[in-house]
Amino acid sequence: MKHGKIYTANAQKIDRAKTYEPSEALALAVETAGAKFDETIEVHIKLGVDPKNADQQVRGSVVLPNGTGKTVKVLVIAKGDKAEEAKKAGADYVGAEEMIDKITRENWLDFDACITTPDMMGLVGRTARILGPRGLMPNPKSGTVTVDVTKAIKDIKAGKVEYRLDKFGIVHVSIGKKSFGAEKLEENYNTLMDAIVKAKPQAAKGTYLKSISVASTMGPGIKTTYRA
Repeated sequence: MKHGKIYTANAQKIDRAKTYEPSEALALAVETAGAKFDETIEVHIKLGVDPKNADQQVRGSVVLPNGTGKTVKVLVIAKGDKAEEAKKAGADYVGAEEMIDKITRENWLDFDACITTPDMMGLVGRTARILGPRGLMPNPKSGTVTVDVTKAIKDIKAGKVEYRLDKFGIVHVSIGKKSFGAEKLEENYNTLMDAIVKAKPQAAKGTYLKSISVASTMGPGIKTTYRA
C-alpha cells in the first residue's frame, strides 16, 4: 500500500519496535495527525478472548471525561410521558411507530445514537437488520434501553462511547479530537481502558490485553500500554 508524503514523513517519527507510554503515544498521535481537518484520535485494542464464544464477549459503554468532540444526534423511540421527557432532555428526534416506519421504509439514519424504553423493544426489533450492522441498535448493556431516558440522553451528549468486540477480537473506539491535546486525550484514554479492563469476561484465560495502539484518522498506528 502506497502512502502520501505527509503520512510517510509522520510515520518516520515513530519507532515501530517501541511500545510507548500512553502520554508519549498520544502526543505522537496528535503530532502525526497531518490532515487539514481536526482528526479523530482512535484506540484499537486486541483482546485475548474468543469472539465466537458468547461467554467471552466484551461490550459496554463509558462516559469520557472530556467528551468526544462530536455533535451527537440522538433519536428516542418512546411514547407518552417518556416521549415528553426525552424532548425536554434535548433529544433531537422523538417518536414511536412513525420513527420505526421511517427507518424500515425509508432507510432513514440521520442520527448517531438510538435510545428506547423497555416497553418499545418489541417494535424496535423491526429495525434490527438496519440498525444492528451500524451499531445503532438499542441495547441494555450500553444503557440505551432504559426508563431513565433523561440520563441516557445527557450521557450520550456529554461524551458517552460504546465499545464492543469485533469478529477479530479487536475493540475500536474514538476518544476525542486532535485539538483536545495529549493531556485531555490521556484522561479519556485511561477512562476507556479502565472500563475495558473491568469488563474482562470471567471465561477469558491468559493475557487479556494483547496489544493496544492509538492513531489519528489519517495517521500511522502507535503501540502503547494500559497505564504508565
